[in-house]
Amino acid sequence: MTEKSNKRWLLPDGVQETLPPDASEVERLRHDVLQIFNRWGYDLVMPAMIEYRDSLLTGTAHSLDTRTFALVDQLSGKQMGVRSDMTPQVTRIDAHLLADDARHHRISRLCYCGHLLHAVGDAMTSSRTPLQIGAEIFGSDSISADLEVVSLMVATLHAVGLHNISIDIGHVGIFRNLVKNTPLDREQENRLFDMLQRKSIPDLQAYLQELPLEDRLCEQLCQLALLNGDISVIEKARELYRDVGDALLAALDDMYKVVQSLQQKYPDTLINCDLSELRGYSYHTGLVFTAFLPGQGSEIARGGRYDDVGEVFGNARPATGFSADLLNLYQLCGASGQFVPGILVPDDDDAALAELIQQLRAAGERVVVDLTCGKSSAADQQCNRQAAKSNGTWTIKEV
Repeated sequence: MTEKSNKRWLLPDGVQETLPPDASEVERLRHDVLQIFNRWGYDLVMPAMIEYRDSLLTGTAHSLDTRTFALVDQLSGKQMGVRSDMTPQVTRIDAHLLADDARHHRISRLCYCGHLLHAVGDAMTSSRTPLQIGAEIFGSDSISADLEVVSLMVATLHAVGLHNISIDIGHVGIFRNLVKNTPLDREQENRLFDMLQRKSIPDLQAYLQELPLEDRLCEQLCQLALLNGDISVIEKARELYRDVGDALLAALDDMYKVVQSLQQKYPDTLINCDLSELRGYSYHTGLVFTAFLPGQGSEIARGGRYDDVGEVFGNARPATGFSADLLNLYQLCGASGQFVPGILVPDDDDAALAELIQQLRAAGERVVVDLTCGKSSAADQQCNRQAAKSNGTWTIKEV
C-alpha cells in the first residue's frame, strides 16, 4: 500500500472515533446519565446538527463564531453552521415551547446529548468532536434553580465514577457591579477581566495605576483576585465591598447559600469560592461554576446562569445549566470497555436452530452466526458458548 493511500485513513487533528468495545460502554454511560436527568425531571431534546448561522450564533453563542464550521445550504443558498455548542439550540427550543402567553411562566427542564464540531479545540477538552451532555432550567431566576443544576452536575460526575472532584463557585455580578459606574471602556474592562482570570497580581496592580479610578476601587479590584478559598472568603468580601451596593452584596448572599447547601449535600466534595472566576463573562449573568479533577489542567464540567438569552428568539427567560463532554468523562473515570460474550451458532438453515436463535435473542442473549464456516474460533468471535446438535437436538455448550 502506498504512503498516499495510507493517509486516506488518517483523521483530522482533534477528531476521534470510538471503537468496540468502548463505544458500547459510552452508550451505556449516555443512557445512565440521561436516566439521572430524567429522574430529576429533565426532558430530553435532540437539536439539529446544523442550523442557519444567525440562529446558532445568537445570545450565548457570540463567542462561538470562531469555533463554528460554516457551509452553504444547497437548497436556499443561505449560510449554515455545524453546532459547536447545544445550549443556544436548547434556548431556541425552549422559546418555541412557549408559543403562547399562557405558558410564559412555565418552568422548563431540558437535557440533551449529542456530538459537536469545533473548528478549534475547546478549553474543556482537546477534542474537536466532543459528545456534549448537559441540562438546563428555563423560567426560574431563584437561587434554588442554580443550586439544583450545580447539585445535578455533582451527582452526575459522582455517578460516572468521579468522586474526588472539586467545584469552583463564582459570580460574574461581583466584577460587573465593581466596574458598572466607572469610566472604563470595553477594552479596559476586558483587559482587567483577562488579568483577573490569570490572577496576574503584578500586571493588575500596574494596570490599575494607569486607570482613572479611585484608590479604594483599585484596591477592591486587586483584592478580587485574592479572594479564593473556602466559604470564609465570602465574609471577607462582604466587609471589603460593603459600600459598593446592594446588588453586589446580593450576589455574595447567593454564593453563600449555594456553597453552604453544597457542603451539606456533598461533605466529601471540595467547594472552592473564587470571586475572580469569570469564565463565560461575555454571556453569563450570575452564578458560575466549574468542576475539576486533581491532576487535570482544565475543567471537566462547567455551567452558570445566562438570563434573558432567549430574548433573540422572542422570549427573554431566566436560565441556568451545565454541560460536559461525555467522552472525556468516560476516559477520566478509567473505565475499560469489555465485549459481552455471546453464543456462536453455525450458519445453518435448520428450522429448529432458527427458532432457538430467536428465543435466545428475545431473552437478551448475544447470538453470532459463524460466517467463517468454522475457520474462526468462538473466542475469536467474542463468544464463550456454542450451539451444537446432538441426537437431533440443539444445545448450548461452554467453550
